[in-house]
Amino acid sequence: MIAGVDVNYRDGRATAACVLFADWSDGELSGRFVSTLPTPASYQPGMFYRRELLPLTVILEKVTGPLDAVIIDGYVWLDDRGKPGLGGYLYRALKESVPVIGVAKSRFRGETFAGRVFRGRSNRPLYITAAGINQEEAADHIGSMHGPHRIPTMLREVDRLCREVDQ
Repeated sequence: MIAGVDVNYRDGRATAACVLFADWSDGELSGRFVSTLPTPASYQPGMFYRRELLPLTVILEKVTGPLDAVIIDGYVWLDDRGKPGLGGYLYRALKESVPVIGVAKSRFRGETFAGRVFRGRSNRPLYITAAGINQEEAADHIGSMHGPHRIPTMLREVDRLCREVDQ
C-alpha cells in the first residue's frame, strides 16, 4: 500500500490527511484518514518539520497495514549532503522502515540535486527527493501516477481532503 499525506493549517488547528492506494497508477483510493489536532508549533523558516512532523506521524498511525512508500508534499533532503527536510525527519520517525518520497511543487533555494518530473502538459517540473528508495526510481513512480495533470490524482486528493472545511 502507498500513502500520500498532507497537512493544512487553519484557526489554530492542523488537519492531516492520508490517502491510500495499492498501485502507483491507481486512480481510485483504497482508504483515507483525516485527523485534526492543535497546531503543534508556529512556522519557523528552516524548521518546517517542527510544524508538520507530528500531524504526519499521527495520521500515519491510523494505517493498519504495511506501507510500501509514503509521499509527502515537500523535500526529503535540503541539500546533496543529506541535510534532512520534512521527509528526512519523517523517514527517521518511521525508523527508516518505509521509503519516503518528497514531491515539491517549487524549487528549494539553490537546489540542484532533486529529480525532475514533468507531467501532463506542464512545462514546470515536480521536484523529487527520496529516502529508502533510489531517487530515480521514486521519480519514475511519481511520473507513472494516475492523472493527466502536473499533480497526480492521488496527491490532488490528499491536498483536497486536508483542506475540507467540515471535518
